Amino acid sequence: MEQPGCKEKPGPITHLLNDAGSGDKEAQRRLWAAIYDELRRMARQQLDGDGAGRRLQPTSLVHEAYLRLVGNGPVEWANHRHFFAAAAETMRRICVDDARKRGRLKRGGGHVPQPLDTEPAVCDRDPAEVVAIDVALRKLEVQHPRKAQVVLLRVFGGLTADETARALELSRRTVEYDWRFARAWLHQELAQS
Repeated sequence: MEQPGCKEKPGPITHLLNDAGSGDKEAQRRLWAAIYDELRRMARQQLDGDGAGRRLQPTSLVHEAYLRLVGNGPVEWANHRHFFAAAAETMRRICVDDARKRGRLKRGGGHVPQPLDTEPAVCDRDPAEVVAIDVALRKLEVQHPRKAQVVLLRVFGGLTADETARALELSRRTVEYDWRFARAWLHQELAQS
């Protein structure tokens, strides 16, 4: 296991990310082929469920996220972990934007927000709840940035506790503590809204 603070040697994905970020069209094509399955897994995690009546589909979420990440001019990625964390954040923004578009329904009506680790997936929830989760997560980012990163990677990135620990260069125990704390904090915040 990699020790926190150790510099990771750039791998082939990191090189592709750098070349694609510089505008190399061939590198963008090869990058797309190399990361598509992982992005699709992340999208399915966010859109888990039967999909009945869903506006966003995993394929469209992946394509939109990729275009936002790579298609807006030069960008530099520290490594593949940095890219996938940015992909999780981008998918979160797409889901929230979609929820706002669908959010003609007024908030309230006795709706009780469900914990983040239960069904349905975040993007498939009531639009008002998706927006409320985003607002609460932004508050968490200000007060507890690391814990918010854990939520982002677990909920919107679909990473396991071990994958999150590696991505953030933390111990699994720290990730599990942050995850429990953040879920409780967000549940309380959502219950008050």
